[in-house]
Amino acid sequence: MASPNKKASLSSLDQLKQLTTVVADTGDFEAMKKFKPTDATTNPSLIYAAANMPAYQNLIDDAVSYAKKCGGTAEEQLSNAMDKVCVNFGMEILKIIPGRVSTEVDARLSFDTDAMVKRAQTLIALYKEAGISKERILIKLSSTWEGVQAARILESDYGIHCNMTLIFNFYQAVACADAGATLISPFVGRIFDWFVKTTGQKSFEPLEDPGVKSVTKIYNYYKKFDFKTVVMGASFRNTGEILGLAGCDLLTISPGLLDKLSQTTDPVPAHLDKDNAKTLDLEKVTVTEQVFRWQMNEDEMATDKLSEGIRKFGADAIKLENVLKERLAA
Repeated sequence: MASPNKKASLSSLDQLKQLTTVVADTGDFEAMKKFKPTDATTNPSLIYAAANMPAYQNLIDDAVSYAKKCGGTAEEQLSNAMDKVCVNFGMEILKIIPGRVSTEVDARLSFDTDAMVKRAQTLIALYKEAGISKERILIKLSSTWEGVQAARILESDYGIHCNMTLIFNFYQAVACADAGATLISPFVGRIFDWFVKTTGQKSFEPLEDPGVKSVTKIYNYYKKFDFKTVVMGASFRNTGEILGLAGCDLLTISPGLLDKLSQTTDPVPAHLDKDNAKTLDLEKVTVTEQVFRWQMNEDEMATDKLSEGIRKFGADAIKLENVLKERLAA
């Protein structure tokens, strides 16, 4: 264990890494090389942003060549190019990080269990063709009821590990753990955004931040009842939110906030602790489809943010498709 003096000289980021697995939330390889995260997450928005950078054109070109070689209708070629470009980015990321990369199933499939299962299998098969084991991949699924059922099938029948994204509600998180999902991504900053917009309160102390409180509740429940699903806090607006969740299993952080954490040596105490969670007086809940849908309906914030998140990821998937369509037509 580091001596007090040694710890004081460590950056806040290095201190955080002693408590929590730090994940890079980016499609930018240079940022990953700089901050040395264990894992990385991608989504259509991040890949679309990277697809417009000159440095990554070879990955787009390769996906287009692959799709043309596969043949089929224009629609089939576009679908193949989309899958391949996501996998190409994932493969490049895996050359940089020691851990796992999350690759997202198209958000437009969020209400179709069978389609999500099929798309996940396609992505895993593409990684396998490239010599990448499924153990290094997390398939990202929207945490709709249908997404939760897709995770149950993928985890139990195919041994495919899932990262359940767009979590805004406690009952969503419980359903994911019941389904045996490997990991969940509760969105801290987007919860914060909703409360800022609806209450007019512009800032919160880190431990009073509604997003931090939501993730803390989920983490404590999982640890209290020995769920194997791990918690990866996501979508941060400031370093206070990140440090308020020090001790969480994983935190996925944008390059800008990783940079801020690397520039300070403020002490980083653990706020989440597995042993402490065990001592809490919590009641186990059962989440059926009816309970899931009712609790989501009762939670205006979660309903708003889940549907908005799916819409935004869907819109960015269309933007990425349009880039690929132009290349396929050329």
